[in-house]
Formats: sequence, C-alpha cells, structure tokens
Amino acid sequence: MTQTTHTLALPGVDLVYDVTGPLPAADGRPLLFMIGQPMAADGFRALAAHFPDRTVVTYDPRGLGRSVRTDGVATDSPQEQAADLHRLAEALGAGPVDVFASSGGAVTALEWVSTHPGDIAVLVAHEPPINAVLPDAEAANRARARFNAAYEANGSGAGMAAFIAMTSWKGEFTEDYFAQPDPDPAMFGMPTEDDGRRDDPLLSRRAWAITDYRPDAAALSAAPTRIVVGVGEESAETYTARTAEGVAALLGHEVTVFPSHHGGFVGGDSGYAGKPAEFAAKLREVLG
Repeated sequence: MTQTTHTLALPGVDLVYDVTGPLPAADGRPLLFMIGQPMAADGFRALAAHFPDRTVVTYDPRGLGRSVRTDGVATDSPQEQAADLHRLAEALGAGPVDVFASSGGAVTALEWVSTHPGDIAVLVAHEPPINAVLPDAEAANRARARFNAAYEANGSGAGMAAFIAMTSWKGEFTEDYFAQPDPDPAMFGMPTEDDGRRDDPLLSRRAWAITDYRPDAAALSAAPTRIVVGVGEESAETYTARTAEGVAALLGHEVTVFPSHHGGFVGGDSGYAGKPAEFAAKLREVLG
C-alpha cells in the first residue's frame, strides 16, 4: 500500500499525518485512525501493515515528532488534541471514522467522542491512563509525582526506571509501594548519567493533563459511537489495566481483552515487542 505524508496547518501547530491507502477508501469503508500519546505515527507501523484492506491514517500529535508547535506551549491537552483530530477528519472529508487509540491517545479519543460525537463510528480505547476512575486515585497521583520527581532529580534513566516500577505494580498503590526505593536504571539497561534535559513527553509534567482527565460519562453514553475499552492480557492488575477497567465500568461496559501487553501492537523495532499479528486479528474482529 502506498503511504503519503501531509501537513495540516492549524493554530499553533503544523500537524503532520500519514495516509496509507487510497482516499477516499476504495471499498467505501470508514478511514481507520490509529492514534497514541506520547506515541507518534511510526509506533503504529507494525499494526497498520496488518490492515492492507483499510485506508489507515496515523499522525504525530501536537508537539511530538514531526508536528512542531509554533505557539511555544509545552503541554499535552486531550481537549486540544481532540480538536486537532476533529479538524484533521474534516480536512480529509471523512464521514464517521473508526479509531484505534492507545494509552494517552485513548484519552484524547474519549474527549473527541465527547465533543464531536458524529466523527467516530467505532472507538477502541486501549488502556487509557486516567487516574480519576481509580478507587486509589489520590495514591495514583502520588505515584505519578514520584516518578516525575526521580526524573527531575536525576534525568531520564532514573525517571523511566521509576515509571516502570509504577506501571508494573499490581493492585492499588499501597504504602508498600511507596516504601520501596526507586529502582536503579541499570537494572533495566538504561543510562545512569543525566543528560540534563527535562522535556520528556512521558516523564515531565507536560503529560499530567492526560492522566488528570475526567471522562464525561453522560456525553460518551449519549454519543452514537460504539466504544470498546481494551486491555492487554498481560496487563492484569497493573495501573493501565485498572484504569481501563475503571473507564469501562463508568460506561457500564466490560473490558475487551487483547493479546500481549500495553503496547501489544508494536513490532520488534520498539524495544518491547508485542504480538502485532495477533493483536491485529483481535482488533479486526472488534471493529467488525
């Protein structure tokens, strides 16, 4: 399939996106958007390859990858990003689209449905990290602040090691969790030296608007969109599995189990490969 790259000039950003397949779609099916946060378009390469019969749209979210902000702002707001996706769908002349959304992209997609309910036919929201839906929301905020503090104090290796400790912890964030020392980055093969940067889109506070997001259950329930909340089979009891279950419960749904882990759709070039072929088969089944 042929991939073309385009730029959509929007207020405050030149939004770069890729289209794989014909426009309009040859068979009249909805465009299939694949979106993430802080993942950019290249993170969906392996998954998109398993949908040669669909026209797939991927993009670099505002301020990430190729989508350079021109307004000097350094926050990642689901509201702003949902507005970007609405404008992108309009620019493509797309009727209701199908969306696979991962992690912070799933948070953005929930906001997109809430504010522009006619844009999306089917949304598969895979493990959206939303603290407010957790029974231990306050402790989750504290755990987030902890990995951010490690990052601010000692750089990306220390911050990522603390982030992994948080996201791999099973169950609620108890005092047992907080009593643990921060892990040594070398345990994960990460650098121990500090590169001096503090603008990481995952470890800095720029992403806190994502995990602070509060879904509008009434708007989501009223939308014509069919919403499926996904969780990885290997994620059981971890932070993003619990947030997925919380979002599903808020909507009166059950979660749908997908193969592999939080990034189960990524290929071997990611450093933490999932099972993209199996994941794609499940996604195809869910999309219908």
